[in-house]
Amino acid sequence: MIRAREISIIRSGRALVDRVSLDLTPGRFTVVIGPNGAGKSTLLKAISGELKPDHGEVLYNDRRLTALSPIELAAERAVLPQSTALSFPFTALEVVRMGAVAHGSLEPGLAARQALTRVGLGGFEARSYNALSGGEQQRVQLARVLAQMPSPVSNGKPCAIYLDEPTASLDIGHQISVLELARDFARAGGIVLAILHDLNLAAEFADHLAILHKGRLVCEGRPENTIDDTIIREVYGISGTVGRLPAAHIPYVLPQSRQSAQR
Repeated sequence: MIRAREISIIRSGRALVDRVSLDLTPGRFTVVIGPNGAGKSTLLKAISGELKPDHGEVLYNDRRLTALSPIELAAERAVLPQSTALSFPFTALEVVRMGAVAHGSLEPGLAARQALTRVGLGGFEARSYNALSGGEQQRVQLARVLAQMPSPVSNGKPCAIYLDEPTASLDIGHQISVLELARDFARAGGIVLAILHDLNLAAEFADHLAILHKGRLVCEGRPENTIDDTIIREVYGISGTVGRLPAAHIPYVLPQSRQSAQR
């Protein structure tokens, strides 16, 4: 269990995250949504240990995040950031191998190759990372995360992966594949936190949805209980019609332009 308690991040007198509490539990795929500037990535950085909260604390299995050494933290969670720029001419295999080394794999090269295959990039091992497309780079970084956390449970404890806009730059087929990998990780007993902008993908894959607006957690729960016309209007400032898919009553959003809504 990972618990964020009353987390606040303040910059230049403004609360980017304002007293947010969120529980991340094994076996549950948690997705955070909200408009640009809502504090989603900042919250993820606080939970992952990249940023120290100005208020509140994060607990990993009842241990304060601040008490964990970098090595201990690397064994607890892996992070996929929004984007990663590399200054050196690493190959795809070398990038993914870094995750395997962080995991402590005895055969990091083999582990890296297996992770690349899992994200559909088998055969890309020798390709220069900087020569890859944006979507391919994103999948290489996901492979690095999977090489660092090859199993959802390690030594009887759940492992966590944090994914900040993992579907950015990906076509719809690869978006589905990436989120299926994340969902499978959670269903096998791991902890998954992802930030998404696509509300329909969030509704399809999330077990638990958290909605941020102006740094505050305004709503959380199952997608079918959180995504509705009122939330779309109040959080995103637009009109939208929320329907329900026949299968599992999953909500879907049909956004309308402001002009169309006024007609």
